[in-house]
Amino acid sequence: MPGELCHLGEDRVATETLIACRNVWKIFGARPEQHLAALSDTGGTGMPGHVVAVRDVTLDIARGEMLVVMGLSGSGKSTLVRCLSRLIEVTAGTINIGGADLGAMSETQLIALRRQKMGMVFQSFGLLPNRSVLDNVAFPLEMRGQDRATRHARAREMLDLVSLQGREDYFPRELSGGQQQRVGIARSLAVEPEIWFLDEPFSALDPLIRREMQDEFLRLKGLLGKTIVFITHDFDEALRLADRIAIMKDGAIEQCDTPDRIVMHPATEYVAKFTSAIDRARVIRAGSLAEPGLANSLEGGAVCGQHTIRSLARQLVNDTRDIIPVTNPDGVLLGGMNRQAALDVLLGEGA
Repeated sequence: MPGELCHLGEDRVATETLIACRNVWKIFGARPEQHLAALSDTGGTGMPGHVVAVRDVTLDIARGEMLVVMGLSGSGKSTLVRCLSRLIEVTAGTINIGGADLGAMSETQLIALRRQKMGMVFQSFGLLPNRSVLDNVAFPLEMRGQDRATRHARAREMLDLVSLQGREDYFPRELSGGQQQRVGIARSLAVEPEIWFLDEPFSALDPLIRREMQDEFLRLKGLLGKTIVFITHDFDEALRLADRIAIMKDGAIEQCDTPDRIVMHPATEYVAKFTSAIDRARVIRAGSLAEPGLANSLEGGAVCGQHTIRSLARQLVNDTRDIIPVTNPDGVLLGGMNRQAALDVLLGEGA
């Protein structure tokens, strides 16, 4: 519900919060504060000529987490990410980054934060057409005042990271759409950001290139360990990439949770519509079905809690045990998974 703290998940309780939003509103119009005050009145409908783009969002983002924010066009997801980077000012509420109040920062402090800790990739690639690939990637370092040799060395490292070595002297017009997107990603990584904001970075790409870019992004995510806020309207993309998903509607977050929990326990009818056509076995993992104490030993073999029910299909069909032990990736016993419950996910209830 709007204004409630988004669930971090049991495995994230002790994780450090890097970005903290509290009751954030963004209202467009001539007198946004007065409009908000009118909305707060009992039965208040606000003032004509105003649009609520972000509505009472309270959210914690953990260090190293990949949060995917999704929703239909006009849901407020892009506005929210612009509030998080203070590309636009919030109407009410607070945003803290690493314990510092984003809204209280001076222009100089804000510029330093963006240059030193934030990377941004938007839907339009935003490459400079008259600069080479190498100079495009090095551009933010040039803005920092780094010398040519240092910034070019860093830019080459980033181009190697996104598999564009040998394209340094090309111009953007000489690259494919997927290659241009890789240049944009390399440029955003050149400043070694602590936080990475990506606003529908793959939406303009063809499906095959988009899948390849998702694969590349998952590789970079595992390699770099950044804190990432990724905006998309594609639920399949969100399920593939996210540690948690925040689903927005009319500026508010309807539900914020792990992909497993959103699919298994949608909080609202709106969220349920998003999940209705999803193959639940492709999303739900064995760890989500494991119950502590249901299995007390690894006798007979165990499954890893990170594996999806779909990937365990053959074993579930052939295994004759009622309870199957489940472990974490280190082999530590988490509990037991009821085989019939897993088969119900795989084949449908009552199978």
